Amino acid sequence: MAAVTIVYAHRGGAALRPENTITAFDHGFACGAEGLEFDVHLSKDGEVVIHHDDRLERTTNGRGLVRAHTAAELARLDAGYHFRDGSGGFPYRGHGVGVPMLRDVLRRYPAAPLIIELKVGGTALAQRVVDELRDASAVDRTAIGSFYSDAIHAVRACEPSLATGATKEETRWALYRSWVGWPLGAATYRDFQVPMRSGITPIVTRRFVTYARRAGIAVKVWTVNDAAQMRRLVEWGVAGLITDRPDLARTVVGAPAT
Repeated sequence: MAAVTIVYAHRGGAALRPENTITAFDHGFACGAEGLEFDVHLSKDGEVVIHHDDRLERTTNGRGLVRAHTAAELARLDAGYHFRDGSGGFPYRGHGVGVPMLRDVLRRYPAAPLIIELKVGGTALAQRVVDELRDASAVDRTAIGSFYSDAIHAVRACEPSLATGATKEETRWALYRSWVGWPLGAATYRDFQVPMRSGITPIVTRRFVTYARRAGIAVKVWTVNDAAQMRRLVEWGVAGLITDRPDLARTVVGAPAT
């Protein structure tokens, strides 16, 4: 049976609209994305907010750490302030594009597949994200990823039914096993959320995708913005393309499955 490749708008489609905003998410879906990938932090008042960096300066008109501001303060920032269009202008300045809360995104897109990256280690953010997903009945359509292994383990302990990506160490050992053809064995993760390569080491190859699929593990690849690379990955049978260009990915993948 041929694999179905889902198009995930990376941060909503960061090449097309201000990243990790409702404006980006709406546009990503309008371009044909089926799912969203985005990043989360905790605000000063303990709300789960959607933002990539620890600090605010790169994408907003605010300053300082995300965690030093309340969710209401973050919502009032201009999160479109630094986004440039093709002519070098700033078309989203002053348009009310703020930093959204996870709760609002879950309500706005009640059926969309999601990949949520935890940008902070430990248990606090992990627990709050799980709580929000449970409250929104969104556990079964969400996969969690993080560069922090302790955050991933916290999610698994808190909600075993919630899909998680492999940790860096788990991915490394799976890659080694794929090289020599050793079975993967029982895994506590359901996804490999991975780049094409790490440094000089290729990760996503035809062999690795075939190996993962045989073990029942989905391969979701970031951040894929080149059409030729997209076509190759679809041919190999990856489960997801995580892309800043959902418009381009949709043309490559074709019409979404019904």
